Amino acid sequence: MRSCGRGMWPRVVPHFAWGVFCSLWLLPSTYSAHAAAGLKSRDHAAKVQLGLDVLEAQRFAPLAGKHVGVITNHTGLDSEGRSTVDVLMHAPGVQVVALFSPEHGLTGSKDENVSSTKDPVSGLPVYSLYGETRRPTEEMLAGIDALVFDVQDAGVRFYTYTTTMAYCMEEAAKRKIAFFVLDRPNPLGGEIVEGPMLDADKTSFTAYFPMPVRYGLTIGELAKLVNEENKIHCDLRVVAMKNWQRKYFYEHTGLRWVPPSPNLRTLNGSIIYPGLEILQNAGVSVGRGTETPFEEFGAPWMHGQEIAARLNEQHNAGLLFSATNFTPMSGLYAGQKCGGVAIRIVDERAVRSMSAGMKIAALLKMLYPEHFDAAKLLLLIGNAETVRQLQEEIDPAQITAGWSEGLQAFERLRLKYLLYK
Repeated sequence: MRSCGRGMWPRVVPHFAWGVFCSLWLLPSTYSAHAAAGLKSRDHAAKVQLGLDVLEAQRFAPLAGKHVGVITNHTGLDSEGRSTVDVLMHAPGVQVVALFSPEHGLTGSKDENVSSTKDPVSGLPVYSLYGETRRPTEEMLAGIDALVFDVQDAGVRFYTYTTTMAYCMEEAAKRKIAFFVLDRPNPLGGEIVEGPMLDADKTSFTAYFPMPVRYGLTIGELAKLVNEENKIHCDLRVVAMKNWQRKYFYEHTGLRWVPPSPNLRTLNGSIIYPGLEILQNAGVSVGRGTETPFEEFGAPWMHGQEIAARLNEQHNAGLLFSATNFTPMSGLYAGQKCGGVAIRIVDERAVRSMSAGMKIAALLKMLYPEHFDAAKLLLLIGNAETVRQLQEEIDPAQITAGWSEGLQAFERLRLKYLLYK
């Protein structure tokens, strides 16, 4: 089988289903027009070295002599396309004894609870952290003296990979197991912080720590923050990237985009995702079951032309809207024709997806109160005051302005944990 990664080791392909991702990498919607215009200048920048690349350059010295458990999935790759599992299995002086997978499983292809299994190539146990348990158990951690976390996240509070990391840090702290985070880029960059703060009483598996929806930290920086601020106090070692800058969206890294979950397929989708995903619980399809999830939204009861026109009149920075129709093959409204809206990104740096999401929610609440249940937005928004204001049809600009005090406090907090300029 031919691989689309450069320099792939022969054992990588059995671990991860690369045929699917090779085709996804070539989707034209992966890059916005704005990004395509900047590709030439990107070619002259130094390619980002991931935490895994840096660990390789260190000849794995931090892990020498350790019995290692690896928390990873299909996104765990170095910059040449070699999987974290295979890299560490071949690392001199390192003994990998178990694998752990987050939501969607080791291959990142499942949209359901996942059972623990055995890796057919290495024979190692693969413990699911999205099945019977969300945390590694005493039995799973037996004989392990270092855990290595290497998973690409989405830079969004309700994306569960970060909670899996934090739960593993908590269990490692209880047992004095060293915890290594191999850092990766935040796909949304490291400058923009946006959305309401999570209410302190609403922590859950989709909301581990009180912070805004879009928090502007890499996975390693976030690990440092929650370790200290949530008083986990695990023996945390972040292997930082090289050449990454806070202004970089993923397209500027020189790295190939690997969809971190089945529906987060494109870079455009990842940018809109924070503000669009919140709508689904309220009765709106966000494109799951279509070829362009998170780049369109709709419902059988929605008139896309009117919604698109009104959204364009509001001048949502960096976004253009147009009417569309689609029929999801799975998920909400599967098999039903939906009137809806397609979203095009013209400037990813200008996009404020949570602000756009509030405007969309407010418009749907006003036009379709019998169909759009704003109360159900609370699960992912995680802020009762924001949802109350939406229900009372407060101007979205006033709602987003009300986030400023919490965002300013979070900005001051996160400064202590930044690893990059």
